[in-house]
Amino acid sequence: MRAGNHPETTRYNYVLAASQLAEYRGERMPEIGGACDPSLVDSRQVTAFQAAVIEERSAGTGLNKYKALQQFFRWLVIEGEVERSPMDGVPQPTAVQELVEVLSDEETRRILEVCEGRGFVQLRDQALVRMFYNIGGRLAEIGDLLVPDVDLDNNSVVLTGKGGKQRQVRFGARTAGALRRYVRARSRRPGLIGIDQLWIAAKGARPLKPNGIKIRLRELGNRAGVEHVHAQRWRHSFAHEWKLAGGDTGDLMLLMGRSSEEMPRRYGASAAAERAQQVHARLGIGERV
Repeated sequence: MRAGNHPETTRYNYVLAASQLAEYRGERMPEIGGACDPSLVDSRQVTAFQAAVIEERSAGTGLNKYKALQQFFRWLVIEGEVERSPMDGVPQPTAVQELVEVLSDEETRRILEVCEGRGFVQLRDQALVRMFYNIGGRLAEIGDLLVPDVDLDNNSVVLTGKGGKQRQVRFGARTAGALRRYVRARSRRPGLIGIDQLWIAAKGARPLKPNGIKIRLRELGNRAGVEHVHAQRWRHSFAHEWKLAGGDTGDLMLLMGRSSEEMPRRYGASAAAERAQQVHARLGIGERV
């Protein structure tokens, strides 16, 4: 997957799916005698695992696990570890596209309030939240930023999206201020010589990776009383605000790193009714007589 230039978040999720299948076999199927050997997995076990994921999580999560395990066992076949993939015969889950709720300005304000302070972690969290709020980048795009990617002279950042495609996105004055404060604090952090990753963990001289950022955002949301906080919700909020202001879809695609119009149409879909109502009021249909 590294050779295919897949982002770290994708690689993590693929490994996670295989680990969760192993854990499921070990805990819920003790009669099979352990969970360490993937060559012993059969279609019945994968089907049971998938059904449990759908019941306990969602059909969308079940589909993600299905695709990850499909690639995992395909690799095992290529490597000669198994003769046949146990995914053969396992039905692919049908997942209805779930609407992602946008994060309101008020909710973001509450999250920023719990980040207040002048300590290193507080300054880092303020900069992180403002980046997601302001530019609508993906988790991996912002999470994998390097210090040279950020241009504080021109208030812009170079994001590396899917397939290694890069794009330059500008950010506002408040985000720039938060980034400057964080970068100054980062420069005083000992042991960072040779470490180019922008985001640094709370302890030690080590990068804060995208999965760690994902966990941190959820923690900040819980402290602020905002449920299910994740980067994708700000991405949807960005698209919603853009459409609400009458922004061009083509420009939105460029800013969000999309090559087709399908995904930009889905972004911010949960707030589509609000946009439609505002357009209705502005057009004044049925009010001219």
